[in-house]
Amino acid sequence: MTTTGGPARAVPAPASGTPAVVLDRSSPVPLYHQLAQQLEAAIEQGVLVPGNLLGNEIDLCVRLGLSRPTVRQAVQALVDKGLVVRRRGVGTQVVHSRVRRPLKLSSLYDDLEAAGQDPATRVIRNEAVPATAEVAAALGVAEGGEVAVLERLRLTHGLPVAVLCNYLPVDLLDLDTGRLESTGLYRMMRAAGITLHSARQTVGARPATREEAARLDEAEGAALLTVRRTAYDDTGRPVEYGTHLYRASRYSFDFHLLVGA
Repeated sequence: MTTTGGPARAVPAPASGTPAVVLDRSSPVPLYHQLAQQLEAAIEQGVLVPGNLLGNEIDLCVRLGLSRPTVRQAVQALVDKGLVVRRRGVGTQVVHSRVRRPLKLSSLYDDLEAAGQDPATRVIRNEAVPATAEVAAALGVAEGGEVAVLERLRLTHGLPVAVLCNYLPVDLLDLDTGRLESTGLYRMMRAAGITLHSARQTVGARPATREEAARLDEAEGAALLTVRRTAYDDTGRPVEYGTHLYRASRYSFDFHLLVGA
């Protein structure tokens, strides 16, 4: 099959499977990269959703007029990013889209919802506990004093993406478990009249423990992003201290950087 030469042309979408793909055979950009980019964009935009089948490599070659090595290289790029999996006897199947989140003071639930990621929450823990030295320092309370702890599993398209652990002043707001499973914590704060103003945040990484891996559907030792955040309201009062874990295979931060003087 020809893979070079000729102008750009659109390959129409079949009834199911890959969306329309535009291949520019005169471009210096390799065809496998053009294909991988367009399929990734279709997954990110929700044109292809988890469970959709792209077909096997031979089907894709015939459908797109590409050689098998070209299609294999494009599919492998998506496999490496965790966007699709190869299933024997089935073909290539979309698994999920990667969560790209702007680095700002916002609710993960709100960001996922705005991005069309179909967020859902399972509350693992919701109780009052004595504050450890770390939590007490972050929230400005006495060590051993009572604080509320909230632990949640956040999912997108039914698949786990993060474990969120938040500590709050015990009398800050009503942490109703039912509401927490249907909306975001920061949205509940806003509804209670709490105006979030700023936060201090540290991002790191470490391998997953066995328990964390089981919760996040990862292998033990898989890379996890870690986030520690203390959020303040418009009076300067600390209202939340969070220690969060994110699947590095499904989650990343987007930065907007300015050139320094």
